[in-house]
Amino acid sequence: MQQLKALLEALPEALARQAVTHSSWTERRADSYERLAFLGDSVLGLAVTTHLYPRLEADRNGAGQLTKVRAQAVSGRSCRVVAERLGLSERLCAAAPADASPSATASLARTERVLASIIEAVIGACYLTFGNERTAAAVVEAFTPQIEQALSTPADFKSALQERLARRGEIVEYVVTSQAGPPHDRTFEVAANVSHRTVAMGSGRSKKDAEQAAAEAALAGMRMR
Repeated sequence: MQQLKALLEALPEALARQAVTHSSWTERRADSYERLAFLGDSVLGLAVTTHLYPRLEADRNGAGQLTKVRAQAVSGRSCRVVAERLGLSERLCAAAPADASPSATASLARTERVLASIIEAVIGACYLTFGNERTAAAVVEAFTPQIEQALSTPADFKSALQERLARRGEIVEYVVTSQAGPPHDRTFEVAANVSHRTVAMGSGRSKKDAEQAAAEAALAGMRMR
């Protein structure tokens, strides 16, 4: 985390501010973090893929396994954790314009989609300023806990939930209840339905992520009963 934090601190002031500027705070969307996040998403994915590729033996790990591990390591939830550890919630609040609603700003600072976009925007800004080599090394260091967790404990909550429900003779159905945001930064809300009853909800930046989140919430609810 220290490498990425150092790069963030060394960013030009205008670029650092843009990386934490929500589109609702600017007259021009181009002045918000959205374009930087689009770039940073690709930089993040490539950095983690390049790190994982030599670590996973080819004979035992095909493209499908690589995809699953990478998806978990850079998921919206993982990005949110890294963003919070980097103090980006506080930076977002500090960058809010004077006329912004404090409650709305606080809500943005807690939203997974927003925090994930901001960490990607920071990565994009670092890439533009310092190049790929330094940025990729900083990204891998910052995401190391998420990468190691994905390698040691693959999160397939959907399979775990279905296996548990199968003992009861039940199945789960996932239904998209809403989606919001532009095409490149969309958030999906998914309901996990069992016997035509919603047992849990989940959100994510893809339908698969949202389904996994809903399955995780359903499993947590079952453990509590």
